[in-house]
Amino acid sequence: MNEVFRQLGTPVPGGIVLIADHASNTVPADITLGIPAHLMGEHIPLDIGTEAIAEILARDHAIPAHIAAVSRLVCDLNREEDAPGLVPEASDGHLIPGNIGADREARLARFHRPYHTALAAWLERSEPALILSLHSFTPRLETSDAARPWEVGVLYNRDERAARIAIPLLEAEGLNVGDNLPYSGRDLNYTMNRHAEAEGCAYLGIELRQDLTATPADHARWAALLAKIAQRVASALT
Repeated sequence: MNEVFRQLGTPVPGGIVLIADHASNTVPADITLGIPAHLMGEHIPLDIGTEAIAEILARDHAIPAHIAAVSRLVCDLNREEDAPGLVPEASDGHLIPGNIGADREARLARFHRPYHTALAAWLERSEPALILSLHSFTPRLETSDAARPWEVGVLYNRDERAARIAIPLLEAEGLNVGDNLPYSGRDLNYTMNRHAEAEGCAYLGIELRQDLTATPADHARWAALLAKIAQRVASALT
């Protein structure tokens, strides 16, 4: 089994595929982060709920998935190679002692580059019409008092094609939708910048609020909704 990623489902040219960069809280046995064990189940090491939703989309909705299998605290796969947060020394106010002085080049060679090399090859074979990028966000950061009321966010950088279609569709479902919120895709968009925007492929960047992604029922509900929205977006793009 590859320690960096796994791929579920068989892509069909002209179809939809999914990428989940922050789906795992797995830390290899030879790496010690030095943080309290309870934090490994919270939002710091992973995007809660995304792995389960990605699995359902691949299994039940014919949206194949490329899913990260290592925690972003080990190596953040959605960051540029020279980004300070690639091997984070702190996250949401919590120090990550094991990453202080860590060998960045070793982490890049072991995790980041294999992940993106495999992803590029997978997408080249897939020839998708739409890439669905799946993340989730905590309702409130420990380092901020600002509320995050959005139930789902749609992120994008320069290519707004899919976002402009998806936002009103999600709002029509009765959802509070963040337009490039709670994060802006103009700031945090590495994987989509590299594999979608640079290749001219349309993408839909989705952020789900984590108090709504906690249970199997939540996972199934979001998977069904995202499959429907993604299919409508892909159809509208053609």
